[in-house]
Order: sequence, then C-alpha cells, then structure tokens
Amino acid sequence: MTSSTASPDDELGSRARALLDAVIAISSDLDLTSVLTRIVKAATSLTGARYGALGVLGSDGELVEFITIGIDARSRELIGPLPRGHGILGVITEDARGLRLGDLSAHPSSVGFPPNHPPMRTFLGMPVRIRGTVFGNLYLTEKEGGEPFSEADERLVEELARTAGFVIANARAYGLSERRRQWLEASADLSEILEPPTDLDEAFTEIVRVIRTVSQARAVSLWSGTGPAEDRIAIAPGDDDDALRAALAKVRARTTLIPGGPVLTTHVDHAPVVVVPLRSHLAPVQAVVAITPPDSPLLDVEERELFAGFADQVALTLDRATALGDRQELAVISDRERIARDLHDIVIQRLFATGLQLQGVSAITSVPEVAARIDAAVGDLDDTIKAIRGTIFELQDRTGDSLRGEIRSLVKDYVPILGFTPAVRTSGPIDTAVPAELGTQLLAVLREAISNVARHALADTAQVDLVVNQDRLELRVADDGVGVPDEVSESGLRNARRRAVDLGGSMEISRVGTRGTVLTWRVPLHPPQ
Repeated sequence: MTSSTASPDDELGSRARALLDAVIAISSDLDLTSVLTRIVKAATSLTGARYGALGVLGSDGELVEFITIGIDARSRELIGPLPRGHGILGVITEDARGLRLGDLSAHPSSVGFPPNHPPMRTFLGMPVRIRGTVFGNLYLTEKEGGEPFSEADERLVEELARTAGFVIANARAYGLSERRRQWLEASADLSEILEPPTDLDEAFTEIVRVIRTVSQARAVSLWSGTGPAEDRIAIAPGDDDDALRAALAKVRARTTLIPGGPVLTTHVDHAPVVVVPLRSHLAPVQAVVAITPPDSPLLDVEERELFAGFADQVALTLDRATALGDRQELAVISDRERIARDLHDIVIQRLFATGLQLQGVSAITSVPEVAARIDAAVGDLDDTIKAIRGTIFELQDRTGDSLRGEIRSLVKDYVPILGFTPAVRTSGPIDTAVPAELGTQLLAVLREAISNVARHALADTAQVDLVVNQDRLELRVADDGVGVPDEVSESGLRNARRRAVDLGGSMEISRVGTRGTVLTWRVPLHPPQ
C-alpha cells in the first residue's frame, strides 16, 4: 500500500529548491572571493540570466571590485577599466532598492555601454546588505529567451541577496580572523628575532621584510629617527624599485608625524599609502609606511587596525630590546669603572710604593752594580705604571672619539699586519690641550710611522710614546727592527717631516745600537700661523 502523503521535496517548487541549493552552495565556502563568485553564479542560474555581476562598494560609495559571470577574460580586457558605479549601476547604490527593467536604454539614468561591451537589454539589480549596510550590488542582464525578468525572479534574487549578506559577513569574519592569526604569528616571529642580544640594524631589515610579506604591500619603509638615510625599505620582487623608493621619499618629505598619533592614509603617484606612527620611547624609529595596491586589504578599516596593532608590538619589542641592550652596556661600564678604580687605587699605589722602597735601597747600597739594577727596576716600574694608566683611560673612555682613543685605535688596526701589539704610552693633557687640527696632523704622522714599521722594519716589538707638556707635543715611535732601507722611497716620511716644519717643529730618525729605529716628531702645541 502506497502512502498518498507528498514528500517535502514534492511540496517545494523547483525554483524554491534551486534557491535552497544556491544557499547551500554559497554557504559551503569561507573564502570571500569564492563566496562572491558563487553568489553571482547562483543568481544567474536561478533567473536564467546570461550575464551576472557583483560590484563591491568602497568607502566612497564607488565600486572597488567587480566580479562578473558570462564575460570571458579577453572581452573584459577589450572593454577596458571596470565600472565605477555610475549610470544604471549607480541608481541601486543611491536608492538601495531593487531595480527591474525590461529595457536598459529606456531608463533616464542610462549612459550606454563602452566600446566592445556585449549588448544588454533586460536588467535586474539588487543590493546586498550586511547588518543594514549596503556591501555591494548584484546585477543580472539578458534573461534567456529575451524575456524580461519577472516579479518571481526579483523575489528569488532578493532572498538570495538577503542570505548572501549573512554568508558574506561570515566569510569576512573568517578572513579577518585569518589575517589576525597571520599578524599574530608575525609578532611572535619578530619577538623571537629581537631576543637579546639584538643587532638593531639587522632587526630593522627583518621588520620591513615581515611587514611587506604579511601586508602584501608593494613597498614598506621603517622610518628612522636619525634621518632618511637610515630608513629601511623592503620592495616586492619584480616591482619598480627606483619608482617606489622615490615615492617613499615623497611621502616622508610631506608627512608631519605626531608620535603615537592616528594612522594616516594618503596617495602618492596615484598609489594608496598607509602611515602608522610608532609609539616608541627608546628605539630610534618613527613610523612604518606601506605603499599598497589599489585593492590591498590594508585599505579596510579592520586590516589597518591589525596593522597598527602590529606596529605597536614592533615599537614595544624594539623598546624592550633597546632597554636590555642599555642595561647590559651599563653593567659593562660599571665593571670597567670598578676595574679602573681598583687599578688606580690599589695596583698603581702598590707599584709606586715598591718603587720608592727600591729607590731607598739604592741610596744605601755601596755596590754600583746593585744600584744600577735597582734603578733599572724602578724605571721598569715607572713604565708599568704608565701602561696601567693608559689601560685605565681605555676602561673609562666610553665614546672612543678622543684623541687618546684614536691613537690607540689606529695602533690596534696594524696589529694583524705587525704580528704583535705595540706598547702605547701617553702622558699629559692630550685630549684637552691638543687642538683638533694638530691632532689630525699627529694621526697622519703616526699612521705613516707605524706603516713603515710594518712594511720595512721586520721588528718583533715597537713602542709609541706621546708626551704633551705646557707648550709642546712630542711623538716617539721606536722599534727593534732592521730600520728603513736606504733604497726605499721616503715620500711618506718626507711628508711627515714637511708637516713638522710647517707647524714650526722638527722630525728626526735615528738608530738605536745595532738594531732598532726611533722616529721623533716634535711640534709646538700652538704653531705659528
């Protein structure tokens, strides 16, 4: 016995089932572009339209995206730029109500079609709303058979558009959550990269690379607080490097930043630009700037908020890395000062006391050989005290830009060539009494003298002595080598001698016994003009 009760499928009309199938189809995808394409396909299938399109509205009310069905890629290319939402398309944008026409050309707002556009007569348009706000418009043309779209078609598309609004909202929420996950992963990666010890130069380069990759921008620049020359820039592979660098320079020149201010959006050379001021207090950075494609996700409000949140995380991480670096440097400085203080207060004082005791013993001894050896030991102690004082200065010199520091740095540069470390001893107010111009001359002469020791002397040891008294500077460079051969050109030494004469001083080169050479360069502290 068969039941006379009709099944649910029999009770539903074929078009209602088609609408249900369309809703299921568009709800099965979470990618926004795929969802929009499915909506257009479902609408054309429901109504029998040959052509369909969905235009997405931007913040200015114009179309920023236009997804089409029924027109192949070649035809779209021949048609030219996508519509911006004027004419008939703009009627729905302004009215936010459905529009059904039997003949497009008969409507007062009709502006015609561009060249190479396929002919279209019948039309059905419907807004797609998300929580009461128009997201975009659904357009259908050329119903099969040449008939106009019916009222039933309009109702079906209206229901489809209403459902599509929820599906689009869901897809946008999913897309936003995915973008949030990507930005959070990028933050985690940067936090790992910026773990101390941190090289800020390398960190800045890595930051712009990560931002450009995640944001999908054409170019990203991290503005340095020390000036444009120190900015870091990352440009998408294959893009116009020179043009984008020039565009970034234009943005920097015309942008006035407010530290920790709001995100700025502008255009340069017709390209959208997003500028995010950084809330950094310690790191030498000012802002992150991105030049984007016209359809970049960074132009969405939600995406810009994610970008700004990531920029805040960058600033915090850089501040933390800078603070940790400063703390480590402070610890090193404290240790250096403690060591310098101990050397001065304990080691030098004990050596000085030992020297006094030896001098006392030398005064009461009646053996000349013993007295001579004691005097030599006292001299060695004096040399040791001078060397320790030089070490104390190096420990206390934090900047390394003093003349005394430059002298020691210059000598160290030649250690790999010499094969040994020359002793450097300084005496007198070198950093305060030597004029800057005279200091430049001194460094040039010292470089020439050390260079000659390295190239010609074949020495095992060398010593640099610099003495500054009330009115004179004397540089002495001694080595235990074979000396400068007679056949070697003296152009460098001739220049050193000329420098001394020009400054009202003199230069001497003498031998020490059978092995060794001494260069002595003397000039007044205040040379005659």
